[in-house]
Amino acid sequence: MVDSQNQANINSLIVIGASAGGVEALTSLVEQLPTDLNAAVAVVLHVHSQSPGVMHYILNSAGKLPAFTAQDGAAIKTGQIYVAPPDHHLLVKPGYLQLTRGPKENHHRPAIDPLFRTAARAYGRRVIAVILTGMLDDGTAGLMAVKMRGGVAIVQNPDDAMYPGMPRSAVENVEDIDYILPLSEIPSILVDLANTAIAPVAQKSVPSQIKYESDMVQLNSQAQDNGSFPPSKPSTFTCPDCGGTLWEIEEGKMLRFRCHVGHTFGVETLQALQSEEIEEALWTAARALKEKAMLSESMASRMRDRNLPSVAERLEQEAQEAQKRSASIKEVLNLSSATTSEVEK
Repeated sequence: MVDSQNQANINSLIVIGASAGGVEALTSLVEQLPTDLNAAVAVVLHVHSQSPGVMHYILNSAGKLPAFTAQDGAAIKTGQIYVAPPDHHLLVKPGYLQLTRGPKENHHRPAIDPLFRTAARAYGRRVIAVILTGMLDDGTAGLMAVKMRGGVAIVQNPDDAMYPGMPRSAVENVEDIDYILPLSEIPSILVDLANTAIAPVAQKSVPSQIKYESDMVQLNSQAQDNGSFPPSKPSTFTCPDCGGTLWEIEEGKMLRFRCHVGHTFGVETLQALQSEEIEEALWTAARALKEKAMLSESMASRMRDRNLPSVAERLEQEAQEAQKRSASIKEVLNLSSATTSEVEK
């Protein structure tokens, strides 16, 4: 599709991941990149699957470099920005881009980890990976892959980020991060790194874990049919996306979970999804109890009309009890909401 010479013409590949607060952060970063940037740029911003996909318009208006929604099979060219489209993972192959609707990672598609991981596999030491503002832990595992392949890791200082979750996860779990900087200082570092010649050295072999996970997100049937997971063990948890068994994967300081079809979660993401499941179950219970109370009250009224006061009294008691239980559940939900707000502050 794209010859090896095209790959050799790319001095550096900058890959950037952002989530909550990412539109502002990416706009600020891109507007400071020069027209002669000696690197290509690939961006993943967490967006809803039904989003119209307008981020490339925003970046075109903000900066000097041309920005495009990534196209499957497009050649990677120096001085251009490629943005992952909604509901598609953006992957990197030697010399070109690939789009896939493979399994979600950290409950996102596009997700940051697949971009970082495949970039590391294809370009090794020429990758410069950047984690910006966002919640939870997407991007951390991908940043590990970049470091394993000799690339450069840059993380926005958590204290500087609008949402510090993703930067903090990277700082806490990835060893030897090269730069932890406020957003305002990242563009100049990117320019310096892109203009630095990379000495030709023997490239490290691609670790089997990176190969396996890259193949999974590409819907590689051979990888999905392979029952031998990378070093892992079955957990007691089920996949929030498909209900399958989750397997534990330990990488350095980080614990992750992956199911047989490829859905992957960091611990923070899995906890957040479990909290959502609990909340949904509680709201379902509150609704069912409210409906029971309404039905019991309706039936009690009928029994009184039929001159059956004892039956009506029993139904009214049941209605009151259901109302109390529903109210108790709502108090728990309100308390949980207040606690979450305090944690996010």
